[in-house]
Amino acid sequence: MTDSRRWGVQPGYHDVAGRWWKAPDATIEAFLTSMGADDGEPRPGPTIIVAPGRPDPGLPPGELRLEEGATLRLDGPVPPDIPIGYHSFVADEPGTTAGAPTPVIVSPGRCWLPDGLRKWGWAAQLYAARSKSSWGMGDLADLRRIGEWSSAQGAGVTIINPLHAALPVGTQQPSPYFASSRCFRSPLYLRVEEVPGAQQLDKLPELAAAGRALNTERHIDRDAVWRLKSEALEAIFAGFHGDTDFDRYMADEAQALQQYATFCALCEQHGVPWENWPPEVRHPDAAGIAPFVASEAGSRRIRYHSWLQWLLDRQLRAAGRAIGLVQDLAIGADAGGADAWRWQECMRLDVRVGAPPDEFNMQGQDWGLPAFDPWKLRSAGYRPFIELMKSGLHDGGGLRFDHVMGLFRLYWIPSGGSPRDGTYVTYPSDDLLDILALESHRSEAFVVGEDLGTVEDAVRAELTHRRILSYRLLWFEPTPPGSEWPHQALAAATTHDLPTSAGLWKGSDVQVREELGISVNTEAEATLRAKIKDWIDADHDLPKTEAVERIYRLLGQSPSALVVATLEDALAVEERPNMPGTLDEWPNWRIGLPVPLEELETSPLAQSIAAALQRTQAADDVDAGAEEPHPQ
Repeated sequence: MTDSRRWGVQPGYHDVAGRWWKAPDATIEAFLTSMGADDGEPRPGPTIIVAPGRPDPGLPPGELRLEEGATLRLDGPVPPDIPIGYHSFVADEPGTTAGAPTPVIVSPGRCWLPDGLRKWGWAAQLYAARSKSSWGMGDLADLRRIGEWSSAQGAGVTIINPLHAALPVGTQQPSPYFASSRCFRSPLYLRVEEVPGAQQLDKLPELAAAGRALNTERHIDRDAVWRLKSEALEAIFAGFHGDTDFDRYMADEAQALQQYATFCALCEQHGVPWENWPPEVRHPDAAGIAPFVASEAGSRRIRYHSWLQWLLDRQLRAAGRAIGLVQDLAIGADAGGADAWRWQECMRLDVRVGAPPDEFNMQGQDWGLPAFDPWKLRSAGYRPFIELMKSGLHDGGGLRFDHVMGLFRLYWIPSGGSPRDGTYVTYPSDDLLDILALESHRSEAFVVGEDLGTVEDAVRAELTHRRILSYRLLWFEPTPPGSEWPHQALAAATTHDLPTSAGLWKGSDVQVREELGISVNTEAEATLRAKIKDWIDADHDLPKTEAVERIYRLLGQSPSALVVATLEDALAVEERPNMPGTLDEWPNWRIGLPVPLEELETSPLAQSIAAALQRTQAADDVDAGAEEPHPQ
């Protein structure tokens, strides 16, 4: 019988309370079948990774071709002075000119992290942060405004939700964590008025007025926003005759952009999902792709979708000049989207990833996303993962790696099963972490690993060693912010999946969940509220704005490298952005802030939170430099 652990399929797992849960036999068998375990033993991938602490590969006689073009003759260990990057090795073979190239990745081993990092900032659900100039949802010009406002307060970072691209269809996916592609961005975030050529558009005032009228609704209608923006963008593109900067962007992005834009153009012609497309275009290398790309209609639509990504790149870079941006990388992408089409050989489209049950979500979570096959990823030389890291980190600043446990293991759920039927599948974490470290150094961007939930102690120790910031939430910590909290961490009160500070304090979040029929661990909730009440020294009849202010005054005492407050808390909003376990029962990812950015900027509570975090930062700057030095 096949040993499932040799393929990375675990026979069970320990939950957050340390209890052992055995995986169903049918689940293990289904995963092994999906991974092709009947073919025998798993085969290691072809890639050689060189990093501090890894065994020396001891290469045979051959030629190492460096990324920048130089070549070296090798016979034995890889020299220690080889620059970090993506190289290739070609071994000598008797009777032939040369063998097949083997990828050689040289990594620094640990992520980039500036000495004495100590910043605070706002965490923004950008779609929710609308100004009076927005077209129904927050956009990249609004992000620039948030950056300028918070920078003037003394903030050093702004953390944003994923801006990943949704399917290019009329019905727009609301969840930023259910993307078509994690390598490209959603045109919904474009500020149309700032697109070159927009001011020459006769119908721009009419479209802008219709867009601004959408701001009166608290719940965001992405479909309506896209109809208006799409009409404007299509009209502007009709008059676009080229740009040298656009040409450079096309050349830099090359194959990845071409494939993504081709997918979008094919969606317009054949609909979704791509699994139902004609066989001749169902794969990026299929026979019908080249003729489509060369056709007049196909090439124009491919150019249009490439142009949209160029505009997004320009506007995001402008926002990044206002303040350091920490972008968010979702853990997966839609099985019917561009990434799955492009990388279908490396994906397991017949499983879904999620999370096992825990005390705050007793049903577990099914995220509806497919998983990378760890063995297929190895055999592909990690090319999809490298592309994801380049995309997430190339703008510098920082990267929030959602569910960083996915670098070590993912909770797979079998087709037709529930989260209780799943189990963990392990991934080549050393390889993935070395690639992440390489891209982090190249971009000089720090990495925050969202390590909440069921995480083994050894994993957290490895993340610390790798210079990846941990996540520390006030709701989950057993002690108030103080010396027990690590410096190498991001400290926050809550996240988009958890109660807001006001929702927790008022008890309204529990009430909503009970009304929605979601199982609530009343004992855990009561303990949490009592803990916060004690920590901020208040009775529950304290007004919510004062409670929120005290919560952030407490959080500001954390010695963590980053401390963040949410814009929802800046306005004492009681509704959380996302309610796990719900679909249509709750307006997930569709709740706008109750006031425009212009009013947020003068909010007394926002100013109090900023002052509390800024005072603490100034007081602790000297202490932050006392940490162990690390390589740059």
